[in-house]
Order: sequence, then C-alpha cells, then structure tokens
Amino acid sequence: MKSCFYSANILLPDLKKNKTDSTKWSVVACDQYTSENEYWERVKKEVGDSASTLNLILPEVYLDEREARIPEIHRNMEIYLQSVLKEYPNTMIYMERTQNDGKIRRGVVGAIDLECYDYRRGSTSLVRATEGTVLERIPPRVEVRRGAEIELPHVMLLINDAERSVIEPMAECCGRFEEAYDFDLMEKGGHVCGYFIDQKGIEQIKNALDGLCVGEAPLLFAVGDGNHSLASAKAAYEEIKEQIGETAAQAHPARYALVEIVNIYDSALEFEPIYRVMFGVEPEKVLGELRVYAEDLAKRGNANACPQTVRCISDGIDCELEFKNPIQQLTVGTLQEFIDGYISRHADARVDYIHGIEATESLSSKKDTIGFIFEGMGKDKLFETVIADGALPRKTFSMGHAYDKRFYLECRKIK
Repeated sequence: MKSCFYSANILLPDLKKNKTDSTKWSVVACDQYTSENEYWERVKKEVGDSASTLNLILPEVYLDEREARIPEIHRNMEIYLQSVLKEYPNTMIYMERTQNDGKIRRGVVGAIDLECYDYRRGSTSLVRATEGTVLERIPPRVEVRRGAEIELPHVMLLINDAERSVIEPMAECCGRFEEAYDFDLMEKGGHVCGYFIDQKGIEQIKNALDGLCVGEAPLLFAVGDGNHSLASAKAAYEEIKEQIGETAAQAHPARYALVEIVNIYDSALEFEPIYRVMFGVEPEKVLGELRVYAEDLAKRGNANACPQTVRCISDGIDCELEFKNPIQQLTVGTLQEFIDGYISRHADARVDYIHGIEATESLSSKKDTIGFIFEGMGKDKLFETVIADGALPRKTFSMGHAYDKRFYLECRKIK
C-alpha cells in the first residue's frame, strides 16, 4: 500500500539572496483572526509594497469583498510567477518552526494525492477530515482556486507515529540538506527554517509512511488544520475532472495539494479548544434558552455520561453552566447542538469560532454578544475518535495559538 504523499515542484522566493523580505513575505493562515480586522490591517501596513503572500490569499475577514479581491489575487499570482518565485523541482522540505513559546515543531512539506482524500463522514480513505465540513465555507475558497495559477498551503496533516519514524529522522540528517529558508515570522509567529530533503531522505519518508499503513482501512493522515482548504482543493479538482475527463485529470497538477505533515506525538504540538462567540443576540435571552436546553438534556440524555461544563461570558455575565447526562462525547458537541438550533430560530444571530481565551473574552464584552469557554479534547484521543465516530464536531480543536498556526510560505503551480 502506498502512502499517497509525494515530492513536489515547490516555488519559493529567492529568500537567501535577500531579493524578497522574508518576514513580509510570510503571513498567517487566512482563517485566523476572522473577527479581528485590526490584525489584518496591521499586517497590510507592515507588508506595504513588498512581495507578500498577503497579496495571494483571501483572509476570511474580507470574505464580503471577494468579488473585487479575487481577480486581484489572480493577477498577483501571474506577476509573482514571472518576477518573484523560483521553482525547486521534485523535492520535499523539512521544516522546523520555533513557536512563540520557544518549542520547536517539526514537519515535512510535500504533495498529497487528493484521490486519497474524502472529507465525508464515515470515509475510510487514507486521508480523512477530523471535523464536520461546513459545505457553505467551500465555494469562496474554490472561487480563489478555480482561477489560480498557484496554491499556497496552510493545511497540516497529522500522522500517528509513536515510533517517530517519519519526520524526526530528518532532523538528524538535515546537515546534508540544502537550506531553503531561515527567518523570523511577523506578529508573534516565532521563527521558521527549512531544508530541501534529498532523494535519499524522500525515499526514507515514503518507506516509513508505508510502514504506518496497517490494518484493513488505515487512517494515515488526519487533517489537523486547513480542513476546508483541503476540501476546496478536492472540490476544484473534481470540477476539473468533470471538464477534461477522468483519464486526463490523473496527470493534472490540481490532483495534488501541497501540505505539511506533522507527527501528533511532536512535543511542541498542543491541542487548544476553539471557543464560540455569538453575535447579534441578547445575551440574557441566549443564556435563558441555554439553561432550558441543559434542563431538557438532563431529562433525556445519557445517564452514564460525565457532566460537562461551559463558562458563559458577556458584558455583565460571567457564569458556569453544567450539562448533565450529555449525549455528545465532547462539551463542544453539546454546545454546538444548542448554537445551531438557536441560530436556526433567530435570523440575526451568528457564531464565530475563536482561538484563545483572551480573544474570546475581549469579543464577548461587546454589545449583543455572548461567548463560551470550555475544556478541550486531548490530542491522544484524535485518531481513535475519528476512526470510531467518523468526524468530530466542526471547529473542535486548534493546534496551538493563532500566532503559532502555519504561515503561508511555499507555493506550487496547479495549472
């Protein structure tokens, strides 16, 4: 059985010759700081007129401006292909990311075969979603990808490698690899360095991944970050397949997506809960309906389940609410059931998914807003839960703080 992870023709600016300001080039994933316009305005000011991945992506805070922004993104891609980016053929990159807390997270950048990925619940493919995919979030990203010359990855795939056989050996031999980049990231992002893995190392990685493909329907790669971006890449590829036929599509570059793979046993990798903040609501009324929901759950739920607790915060509200006899395994699943029901009954209500307690508290202090903070899931439960249940509730966990997320850096042609 093959692992479906391959080397790729990777595009990078010539960072080593200082033709591009590396710190300005690399920006955080588009699905971060989605309710914090001031963050992206700071980044825009820092980047200025420099070549930057900021000009190649659509931060989700600007989704309502996509009609104007997407054509500009596509034009920038064409310009950068001509004047900024250099192609490094048939390679993988070993990456070391020094996080804001000083811990080093290790990964390998390469291409995943989208034929081996299925985000639908109950999938038995080698690459699976870890959370429910919100189909409404896919079309805007497909719009960007549909006319794009290149892709930029913020997808991180997790491997369940207790023996540390795939990524960690690259650290021991990176002395023989050519340096790809080495620079500080903006906005508390820490530091990143990368090395082009030689052919011997690439074969070593492929063989080690094949060794992880055990069992009747193995889960080799669980999507840790970027589930909707990977789903959008899959949707765009399926469009191409319909247009040119299945046989021709097999050799099309859009069949693959650039990703970073990370070992779930990496000591720097920490799972953080993704909290909820509801906007366009009357906090007291939301809290009142949530209490009714909790009372109903106590009557009809699973009497053998452990209670779950959520902290509710708003301007003038800071209290804890207990869910007795919950049906969902995770607190986030119990809460999400309530939120989905509430939004379906209140046209003005909406929810956003927030990283970090401080950001959640800040947003929740605003008018007509209420936030929810709760205990997260341990990373040791991820693979067994996905195999058993198919997928977690959407936006269940985040791998670390927003500023430690994957930054855009490498690119790849998809046309």
